[in-house]
Amino acid sequence: MRDTATIHRNTAAASLAGCAVLTVVSVLLMPEFGGDFVDRLQAVADGGTASTVSALGFVLAQLPFAVGLVGVTHLLRDRAPVLSVLGATFAVLGGFGHAVYGGVNLTMLAMARDTANLDVHAEILAAGESGVGIPFMAMGLLGTVLGIILLAVGLWRAQVGPRWVPPVLIAFLLTEFIGAGLSAWAGYAAGLLYLVGLMALAVVVARTSPAAWATPTAVARERAAHAVVG
Repeated sequence: MRDTATIHRNTAAASLAGCAVLTVVSVLLMPEFGGDFVDRLQAVADGGTASTVSALGFVLAQLPFAVGLVGVTHLLRDRAPVLSVLGATFAVLGGFGHAVYGGVNLTMLAMARDTANLDVHAEILAAGESGVGIPFMAMGLLGTVLGIILLAVGLWRAQVGPRWVPPVLIAFLLTEFIGAGLSAWAGYAAGLLYLVGLMALAVVVARTSPAAWATPTAVARERAAHAVVG
């Protein structure tokens, strides 16, 4: 039981830390987007290697985001079962939606290299973002926001981890989605809050007992073994 449970715990903790680092790197190296899709493609082209690393970081962060947050909600299942289930569900949806949209970012890397046809590529991107891409964009945004909100409330109610972590997660959302329109520095502040919040959760997860990660079957099997020995 302990070996499997430890793997589950360590995977969740590593996912939280990995997601935090990948996301912050992506934000720091992200090109200055503005204007229409032609301007965005030009910004990607001007960014060079930094644009590539940023796009890859965003996409690669989505799987550990889902795994890490599902791991945290696992710790809430006894004290906040409804919030645990809903938080895990929205976190997975958010990670999936952003991963799909991340494919567009990767495609933009190739489009940006074709500088002679930026107008054509811009029309394709605009058509996709206003058509079939809308459900996935909404899924990524709403899933991530609701997943983090439900997780923060669950952590507060279940009293899991330091009491300052839930407010940091909420502050991240407010800074990212409201502050971004007020200051160019809001994105960096949001990245710092995100890094601190997820790293703190990674430490909380890493310090939990392996017993908290054992499946009911494994627990029953270990109790039966102790009973036989006794």
